[in-house]
Amino acid sequence: MTSVQLMLDRLMPHLILAPIALPLLTAGLMLLLREERQRTKVTLNITSTFLGLVVAVLLLVQAKQPSVQTSLGVYLPGNWPAPFGIVLVIDRLSAMMLVLTSTVALATVLFSAARWHRAGVHFHPLFQFQLMGLAGAFLTADLFNLFVFFEIMLAASYGLLLHGSGRPRVSAGLHYIAINLAASSLFLIGVSMLYGITGTLNMADLAQSMATVAATDRGLLHAAAAILAVAFLIKAAVWPLNFWLVPAYSAATAPVGALFALMTKVGVYSVLRLWTLLFGAEAGDSAQFGSQWLIGGGMLTMAFGAIGMLGSQRLGHLAGFSAILSSGTLLAAVGFGQNLLTGGLLYYLLSSTLAVSALFLLTDLIDRWRNNGANLAPYEQTDDAPFLSADLVPTEGMNLDDEEQALIGQVIPAAAAFLGLAFMACTLVIAGLPPLPGFVGKFAMIHALLNPLGLGASQGFRLGAAGWMLVALLVGSGLLALLALTRAGIRHFWAAQGRASPQLLVLEGLPIALLLLACVALVWQAGAVMRYTQATADALHAPATYVRAVMTATPVAPSPAATPETTPPGEKP
Repeated sequence: MTSVQLMLDRLMPHLILAPIALPLLTAGLMLLLREERQRTKVTLNITSTFLGLVVAVLLLVQAKQPSVQTSLGVYLPGNWPAPFGIVLVIDRLSAMMLVLTSTVALATVLFSAARWHRAGVHFHPLFQFQLMGLAGAFLTADLFNLFVFFEIMLAASYGLLLHGSGRPRVSAGLHYIAINLAASSLFLIGVSMLYGITGTLNMADLAQSMATVAATDRGLLHAAAAILAVAFLIKAAVWPLNFWLVPAYSAATAPVGALFALMTKVGVYSVLRLWTLLFGAEAGDSAQFGSQWLIGGGMLTMAFGAIGMLGSQRLGHLAGFSAILSSGTLLAAVGFGQNLLTGGLLYYLLSSTLAVSALFLLTDLIDRWRNNGANLAPYEQTDDAPFLSADLVPTEGMNLDDEEQALIGQVIPAAAAFLGLAFMACTLVIAGLPPLPGFVGKFAMIHALLNPLGLGASQGFRLGAAGWMLVALLVGSGLLALLALTRAGIRHFWAAQGRASPQLLVLEGLPIALLLLACVALVWQAGAVMRYTQATADALHAPATYVRAVMTATPVAPSPAATPETTPPGEKP
């Protein structure tokens, strides 16, 4: 065993707490600093986020070790056994989500350091509280603390959405707060009903209780689960409960919108985690409860997102509808409850989140270049044919086609080339075209739908109407997304005339490159990543190991030095 592995084994029980404790301590420290000390806060924010990424990678490495005992991924902060105490669990899924969160967070905090962090107060503490809420939601193993971390995450997001002020942000922020308060109320109602029926809120304990619920309480149990699911589906932006997302995300500043791309994935994660735990094959009469609703709602969300992208004229709205399209695809695939399909959707979750976050960052740079400081883009104020003179003859020195005698080309500025290539890469990922990972994820899901038992073992299997409809939507939504993004690319890069070269800072281009390089890495290591996501899916659909690890985790016995020795009566100590 290597020295690194030995160090991880020693740190592992407490390292699980680091993704929550690190942003909490960083935010508390930054609140003690005056607002004028922006450089110190930026340094602290970037350093803490980078350390969070390192910790997440270490947890990912530990979670995929086949020789590591499953119980090592269970941490009891209060040293009370489940289901009575707080339990944190690190498994393949939560480790993967932590790495994804930290990657997007590092890119957004670097982008914000260029200029956006100065647009309002308390940006950096709110950013760290947001990361704390996200990490806690992925690590917690009971519903009550899931609610707590949801509220921390939402409270921070309220402030981040209003960062930069302005009427559009305030208006969208009020709607965003109202819908999330309603979702929180539904969350509490559903949790209280589940506790009244089962007497527990620990997820593993709930999984054990599903099959033993009395028949007379089964309807109430399903009602409680449905109410809880509505709260999660609001956050996952399912149709028709997603009317708030596009106005809110497009009104937010670019780094906040990119970070918010993770928020819908929290809702998807919660649905995936709880549905496979509580309503799997061992749930008795409740097995597969709600699957048809997930499939139907996900497909409608896919159609809504694709049509919304086709009808959008603003880049911010395009990015918002692409987040809805991604969320709908994931929810529809979750509802089928197939191992191979879940493995493909987890791969697609990684690629789509990275691409949507990069698109939000690109939106800010392209709009700034397009507007050039004015309300309207310069090329919108000129003639319909800027290459023609007033008498509609070609302007001297302007090349129109290959028959010109003198062909004089113009060098594309490096910044404009970078924006164009980055936008093209986002288009390929979101539309699901080769060679980027969006295509790999969609192909894996279609393959799983057509061969649910594996290639060569599914002869005679007939894909039902829902399966064929999902296949059609996976292809059709990608086509509509391609048309919408291509049209936007032509408008902003091809048809533009007479604009100055874009001015980009290194801190603005580097985060976008980081996110797109992560997409390239997903393709480069597609086999390894797909094996990881498939193993994650297999563990999700066989939750007995998770349940056993949580319920058998034992508190740490106090050391002999911490236990005072008792002196027998009549003897001197």
